[in-house]
Amino acid sequence: VINYANNATRATTLIDELTTIPPSPKSFPSSSPPASPRFHAIQADVGSRPAIDSLITQTLSTMGRLDLVVSNAGWTRVTDFFNLDEQLVDDDWDRCFLYNVKAHLWLAYAARNALKETQGAFVTTASIAGVKPSGSSLPYAVTKAAAIHLSKSLANIMAPDVRVNSVSPGLLLTEWGMKFPEEKREKSRKNTKLGRLATVEDVADQVAALARNQSMTGQNLLLDSGMSL
Repeated sequence: VINYANNATRATTLIDELTTIPPSPKSFPSSSPPASPRFHAIQADVGSRPAIDSLITQTLSTMGRLDLVVSNAGWTRVTDFFNLDEQLVDDDWDRCFLYNVKAHLWLAYAARNALKETQGAFVTTASIAGVKPSGSSLPYAVTKAAAIHLSKSLANIMAPDVRVNSVSPGLLLTEWGMKFPEEKREKSRKNTKLGRLATVEDVADQVAALARNQSMTGQNLLLDSGMSL
């Protein structure tokens, strides 16, 4: 299931791309309804707890089960991290805490029973900014650190039935990452030990590994090419 906030066209395009991938023999667990689609898009603003509850209800109604939840929502506003005057905007703090912390908690709570039934996994997307003070803003860094601690706490609370981990990428050159000036992007690359920035594919591979691994929980995995060393 692909969750989107407001861009239905983008979600539909993604599903069209995914549909071209041949299904694997294990694509449809035995407990899935016979008519379950391989991919499905659901609109929901994860800044709303009722919307999250509806998202999970619709997902279960359509797919029949939950094996993995990737909590990938987040929010920030690009600022000069080292200019403290820019870090005192109340709306930035409120939005960052809503989308970078509370949304993950609400989603884990809504999905907990379904994940328990499948011995499933919950993966939160955090950030290197939550490990090493850096990033687009102070509210972002602080709330990403909170997201990491939330993930570790949920791993304790939801054990032994649900595995909870987080991934913390460095700067990714996504549409959002490209908003940073080229100078900052190049500086980030040079600050890595491997001389390269992590990619979206790197992150996806790690999430897939966490979905399969039955013995890992409460971990925050850094995908920063050694930037934090």
